[in-house]
Amino acid sequence: MGIQMLVSAVNKDVRTIAEQMNIETDAIVINQCESFGYEEYKHRGHIIRCYSLRERGVGLSRNNALMRAEEELCMFADEDIVYEAGYAARVKEVFEQHKGVDVVLFNVKVSPARRTYWNAGEKRVRWYNYGRYPAYSMAARTASLHRANVYFSLLFGGGARYSNGEDSLFLRDCLKAGLHLMASPVVIGEEKERESTWFHGYNDKFFKDRGVLYHFLYGKMAYLFSLRFLLAHRGEMCREIGWREAYRLMKDGIKEGKG
Repeated sequence: MGIQMLVSAVNKDVRTIAEQMNIETDAIVINQCESFGYEEYKHRGHIIRCYSLRERGVGLSRNNALMRAEEELCMFADEDIVYEAGYAARVKEVFEQHKGVDVVLFNVKVSPARRTYWNAGEKRVRWYNYGRYPAYSMAARTASLHRANVYFSLLFGGGARYSNGEDSLFLRDCLKAGLHLMASPVVIGEEKERESTWFHGYNDKFFKDRGVLYHFLYGKMAYLFSLRFLLAHRGEMCREIGWREAYRLMKDGIKEGKG
């Protein structure tokens, strides 16, 4: 059971990225930079294939990697994740124990301010609890993703028109395609703190973009889920912009999403 890491990076030295991330498997690195090129090298006996592309957008970079993936398992990865020793064996073990599972969402340690989830145990991931998981938590059976023809949105995420949410939309599409998703308490790595490429505070754009995202995620229930989101996080997110104004901005985003 082979694994390929699908790494999304921006202006990185691809020759050192595998060592910096402690990658223990084959990898495909999509480096968004100012040139085009391809090179590959071996790291700890594994092949690291690196594509340098001028196109911007995290969704586009993940799609470029996914369409080239060929090992039985693939793992979506960001350049700022450092993986724990032995993570590859742990990932394989989970998939071997759950033959019917297509996508597993693993734990990755992040700072408390950025944490959106933590799996205390194994559980099924469904339409009502899939929206908290980042792409770098995902590992999947490559053939299942290819058969389902699921890809990341080009409208959302770093480098795209709207701030973030490409990972949630991807999981939504996996569920719509009938794939079996599971959350696992297994820890595979830790995020290195860095300046976000998309988050610049809980400002007008944040709430409006969130409204657009909720239109695509929840359809007719977008208004209800927006209100639920704001009331649950108003202590942290609504200090400068009150929750009523934030709700108005999210409603504007929902209308924009409708076109």
